[in-house]
Amino acid sequence: MTTPFPPDFGPADRERLLAAAHAAADVAGAVIRPFFRSGLGAELKGDQTPVTVADRTAEQTMRAVLAERCPETGILGEEFGLERPEAALRWVLDPIDGTRAFITGRPSFGVLIGLLFEGVPVLGLIDQPVIGERWSAIAGEPTRFTGPFGGTPGTRPCPALAEAELSCTAPSMMDADTAPRFAALEARARRTSWGGDCYAYGLLALGQIDIIAERDMKIWDWAALVPVLEGAGGSVTDWAGRRLAADGDGSVLALGNPSLLEEAVAALSPAEHAAK
Repeated sequence: MTTPFPPDFGPADRERLLAAAHAAADVAGAVIRPFFRSGLGAELKGDQTPVTVADRTAEQTMRAVLAERCPETGILGEEFGLERPEAALRWVLDPIDGTRAFITGRPSFGVLIGLLFEGVPVLGLIDQPVIGERWSAIAGEPTRFTGPFGGTPGTRPCPALAEAELSCTAPSMMDADTAPRFAALEARARRTSWGGDCYAYGLLALGQIDIIAERDMKIWDWAALVPVLEGAGGSVTDWAGRRLAADGDGSVLALGNPSLLEEAVAALSPAEHAAK
């Protein structure tokens, strides 16, 4: 299968990059675990999202590992911006996706490590450092999973939205425009569960849920998710069914069964809602 890596990259090159991602996740987890349920306080950033010393220290350690192992790559992180912008290969880091969950003692946060080649996600890793579960994938290859509780990568069959388990991190993600559109999707689904951050996407990749629809997502929120979900048989687009891009509208629609895309996009369509 053709993958969107540089044309001179063979299997050994891809595995080297994946090994670097695993090493970065290992050091991030070592930083994060001592802070979990420690009463750690958080600051508010300019966009009113919380950040902790654990976020910042974890990103710094990941940057150091990736710069040492892969000096030819760039690095974009949520907390410390972009290094080496000229590089065609660029790591995208979210040291703690789900900081609100982390500071309230919920093990649904995760470390996200994505790799882009010319803007396209080609490698992804989701790590839950407290539970010890990890998903990883190289574009064009099956998703890999390790964890103490079992689970096999692979989305489950779901022939219709009416049978689907829908998930979203929080109702507050929606604004006046997107709330009714999400409600239209929710009305067609079997059931909705709230909470999860990146962990929910891991569950989708294990066939535990079927759909995730969220908005206001930055590139570090989704870059790692795309190869993991696609490698498990799913799809990831925006709410209009388009490929995710850094300059997109921030909406994310993840499906375990890609054949549901047309029905899900129709439910989320502004025109569909306006027609009612």
